[in-house]
Amino acid sequence: MSRRRLVYGAVLSLFLACGGLLLAGMSSALQGDKLDSGRIGTAAGAKATTAPDGVVRIAWPRTDVKVTVDGMHLKPFAGLGSWAAFTPAKHGAMVMGDTVVFQDEVGPAMDAAFQHGLEVTALHNHFFFDEPKVYFMHIGGSGDPEKLAAGVKAVWDAIKKVRTDRPQPATRFEGKVPAAGKVAAGPLEKILGHMSESQDGMVKFVVGRLGTMHGVKVSGSMGLTTWAVFSGADDLAAVDGDFIMTANEVQPVLRALRKAGIHVVALHNHMAGEQPAFYFTHFWGKGPAEQLARGLKAALEAQAGQGKVGH
Repeated sequence: MSRRRLVYGAVLSLFLACGGLLLAGMSSALQGDKLDSGRIGTAAGAKATTAPDGVVRIAWPRTDVKVTVDGMHLKPFAGLGSWAAFTPAKHGAMVMGDTVVFQDEVGPAMDAAFQHGLEVTALHNHFFFDEPKVYFMHIGGSGDPEKLAAGVKAVWDAIKKVRTDRPQPATRFEGKVPAAGKVAAGPLEKILGHMSESQDGMVKFVVGRLGTMHGVKVSGSMGLTTWAVFSGADDLAAVDGDFIMTANEVQPVLRALRKAGIHVVALHNHMAGEQPAFYFTHFWGKGPAEQLARGLKAALEAQAGQGKVGH
């Protein structure tokens, strides 16, 4: 046997062995077309149940904070429960879930999701006149069932840590409150690469996109924009705004914003029937104006990396 054939045989054996180990690891919670609820529950640190259609579900009722809606005490059964559902998929499993978050829990929960390979697919409210204010962060992902379950556990653990450190939800973000002043537009324009407009000491940037809605062409003047407004002063500013994104741009933008320490405060759609489908994330950040601008620039670059951004 030639040396080449010996090497080929060794490589093939190694490949098959590694493949076998990979499949063995994947099959730990996936047996054929069925998920092992016991292994998923153990990885998630929660009781898992299996629905008649084979979907494995875990849940966490939020009883740790008393919530009132329209003056009435609301119990978890009425819509204050976090949950995640797992279904068999081509590469193991797919998970979808909805997580109850108070305002000071959103950042830690989102960071934990990203650190464990999960996606954040929505962030919005379900109620009016709720005290304290409740939001819902939807998550998703695909891959090894146990790793997905461990990711959900990490999200829930991050939330629990916030409540352990501070039993009642905070009423504002940490850090000083920016005072009214004037923000210099020039340095921010240089960082962001876009012209701005100013009013009452504030600086605003607007970047438009193109699309269609019900067959009609629409653009930035109809609301298809990414925008940001800097308020306060150069040394301590606040920035708020909105990113317009296609589906494949959502995760890169969210990750870039969080890496820059900018809070994501909403993720939702503004329209129905548009092409392509657009999503919007609203944000809030505090700090030196130029530092905030560099964070937004990183998000714009992450977005552009997913494809050409229309103007």
